[in-house]
Amino acid sequence: MTSKRIDQLRGRSAPLEMTEDEFRSLGHDLVDRIAGFLGSVRERAVTPAEAPDAVRAALGAAKALPEHGAPAGELLENAAELLFDHSLLNGHPRFYGYITSSCAPIGILAELLAAAVNANAGAWKLSPMATEIEAQTIRWLAQFIGYPADCGGLLVSGGNMANLTCFLAARAAKTDWDVRTKGVAGGPPLLVYASRETHTWLQKAVDITGLGTDAIRWIDADRQQRMDLAALELQYTQDVAAGARPFLVVGSAGTVSTGAVDPLPALAAFCRERQLWFHVDGAYGAFAAGTPDAPPELAGLVLADSVAVDPHKWLYAPLEAGCALVRHPAALSDAFSYHPSYYSFGGEATNYFDIGPQNSRGFRALKVWLALQQAGAAQYREMIGDDIALARRLFELANEHPELEALSHNLSITTLRYVPRELRESTGSEPTEVELNRLNQELLARIESSGYAFCSNAVVDGRYALRFCIVNFRTATEDIEALPQWIADLGRQTQGEK
Repeated sequence: MTSKRIDQLRGRSAPLEMTEDEFRSLGHDLVDRIAGFLGSVRERAVTPAEAPDAVRAALGAAKALPEHGAPAGELLENAAELLFDHSLLNGHPRFYGYITSSCAPIGILAELLAAAVNANAGAWKLSPMATEIEAQTIRWLAQFIGYPADCGGLLVSGGNMANLTCFLAARAAKTDWDVRTKGVAGGPPLLVYASRETHTWLQKAVDITGLGTDAIRWIDADRQQRMDLAALELQYTQDVAAGARPFLVVGSAGTVSTGAVDPLPALAAFCRERQLWFHVDGAYGAFAAGTPDAPPELAGLVLADSVAVDPHKWLYAPLEAGCALVRHPAALSDAFSYHPSYYSFGGEATNYFDIGPQNSRGFRALKVWLALQQAGAAQYREMIGDDIALARRLFELANEHPELEALSHNLSITTLRYVPRELRESTGSEPTEVELNRLNQELLARIESSGYAFCSNAVVDGRYALRFCIVNFRTATEDIEALPQWIADLGRQTQGEK
């Protein structure tokens, strides 16, 4: 590099830099735009329901990478318009589709603050305050669900990663050979037990870790979509007799389809007697544990060896924020720790790269930490209870409506279907059920493209259902009470155009 170039870099000003005044002006303008967007959410369509080609056209997807830059203000204004006008709004009060919550405004501001510091929360030396805030957040999350506050844990991207992290801790703890060195081929076949209602994270976990999906023993669910204990016992006995190595039982604290909670205390006792690792997928439902109407089975959370929870679900944090909680902190370092010579992060402080799959990590904890303090545990329990009450109200209204059939209600998920009056007497017959499944599938497509409301689907005892999940602090009674008749009207329209 020439001395002339070095001289040119004295007092360097890079194209991405902004002055304090420029940043302040652009930031104020963007916050004003976001505030206006949040204030207008209820009046907007839940989704623009555009085809991919339309979204790509709005973006100008075919445009080549620009060779020269553009003013930051114009770019931010354009980006805001694109996102506000061409996004599905999961913060809309009539979004009931998936377990994606409305986003707490303080979380939006927290993301800005976290990005300003840009802490690498992989090592304490690189992020001292961010690390300690995360540690406190983990203790608070454990306390909120009644789990031991001295557990180990860390924040990850979401439920898949939280469950996978716990899965790897279980694998390391429950194999009597060095599975991290020898791999799963170093011992007998490892087996996992889970209800057929369990989220697909489990298939990913056994696939990624080399066990293969044949390692999963899918246990039938009962009529309430909960794991059948007798079926579990029978399958386990057969597997042990065949020389396999069961090591993990997964219980669900709120299944994705219907919100069912497995018999967690009984599963904990089953695992304790056989020295199996008991993991609870509580990504959705664990946070309901402290509410007055919580299913009694959630008391079993405290008995688990590990629990996965998702603050970006029922704590209303912005994406991404999942959390793995493990009863014995050493189980995480036993599963993840390596110490190459280029690591110089010693001492007594927590280094999160040592207890999880990531080295470089974003500062996810700040948005959760701030929201827990803004609302407090009691108000969080009240908001979660409100969501449950509204879902129960929808179930009651559907049950009373002559053209709807209420199928299930657990936690804050209600499933129902449209049944035309002329078919009500013949439900249960195979031709009628096939017709109803097809009709409700078409109805779902119309609901999702309507812009008025958004839901998803479930299959309950072979019946295709419309699934409404409320994890939304903006949803109110009037939103729920308007739904049944609107669904019935749209159902009649759908049937008439078949």
